[in-house]
Amino acid sequence: MPLISHLECSRCHAQLDANKPQTVCTQCAGALYVRYDLSSAKGTAVRDAIGSTEADHRWSGMWRYRDVLPEIDPVTLGEGWTPMLASRRYTNVYLKEEGANPTGTFKARGLSLAMTMARHYGIRKIAVPSAGNAGGAASAYAAAAGIEAHIFMPKDVPLANQVECIAYGAKMTLVDGLISGCARIVTERKEQEGWFDLSTLKEPFRIEGKKTMGYELAEQLSWTYPDAVFYPTGGGVGLIGMWKAFEELEELGWVTGKRPKMIAIQAAGCAPVARAWEEHQPVSQMWQNGATFASGLRVPKPYGDYIILDIVRKSLGTVVALTDEQIFASLLDWASNEGIFLSPEGAAATAAYDHLLATGFLQASDRVVLFNTGSGNKYTDVVAKALGIAG
Repeated sequence: MPLISHLECSRCHAQLDANKPQTVCTQCAGALYVRYDLSSAKGTAVRDAIGSTEADHRWSGMWRYRDVLPEIDPVTLGEGWTPMLASRRYTNVYLKEEGANPTGTFKARGLSLAMTMARHYGIRKIAVPSAGNAGGAASAYAAAAGIEAHIFMPKDVPLANQVECIAYGAKMTLVDGLISGCARIVTERKEQEGWFDLSTLKEPFRIEGKKTMGYELAEQLSWTYPDAVFYPTGGGVGLIGMWKAFEELEELGWVTGKRPKMIAIQAAGCAPVARAWEEHQPVSQMWQNGATFASGLRVPKPYGDYIILDIVRKSLGTVVALTDEQIFASLLDWASNEGIFLSPEGAAATAAYDHLLATGFLQASDRVVLFNTGSGNKYTDVVAKALGIAG
């Protein structure tokens, strides 16, 4: 397993010590990346040995990539190594089914690694502002790690998010507002309460967990890149993590081909990154009164907006904003024709694929991976309401 060399600011490239818990850059408040000495993992021999150990055969999940993760005893519930499903209708379309993770979403990856490091550093209390699914994952992994969790979520998140937080023993607070309001409460109270802030991009290890999606994507496509990756983008850590994975994969010599176009998808009712993209701005502005039934996309001002926009530009990708009507239609389409119950965020990705085919940005011959970031079963009450089914 690699040694962590240092933490590096994504904005000013200042280096910080990884031997103690860090939040954001002390110079400019930029998000931090974990940097390793990867010399021992270079070459295809190391790559080809992935999955060969006895532990891997039992179920190592994302920890099969221990060669590019911190050397640590993991807090794991079996996250990662999710299915890559070939579409039944589109020859070159694959769906990465993150709903197969513990707590039903991709959030399990980031919270597994972040909680692992929190335990390593001796942190006893954490606080997480969440649009819903991160709160559930944080509650589960905090329970597994023996850490006290304080979760702040909008009061109208799907019922499943509320139930799981309570069941896992977290201290949950429902807030009249969006995730931005929840984050403000954490910021105002964390010093007094002794909480470590585990917010999106306010510590470096959630990125590390989510970068494993990039490694899995490459391995499941025989260590080659697709032409495009579609990622529902609220806070955007999954997209950021995958791009970091691609950088590491190339440094290691594990992958071939040109990096994929990165497609960031937002809901039209809360689309700060899409608006910044259209206006050719390097950062987004706060989106007022964000509203969409895809609750994971209700992030009015992503902390890592400058990273997301830079990645999309470098990859020659694009940012798409779709209406709730388009998203819901795609959700029903994939349920009835593919047998997959997408989350609303995942349905935003499938709807975006149809949109970019229609506009000519992509061709049917392009090989693409669409991320379904969570199970539709987490949204039963939301979907029932949209279908007119009485509870």
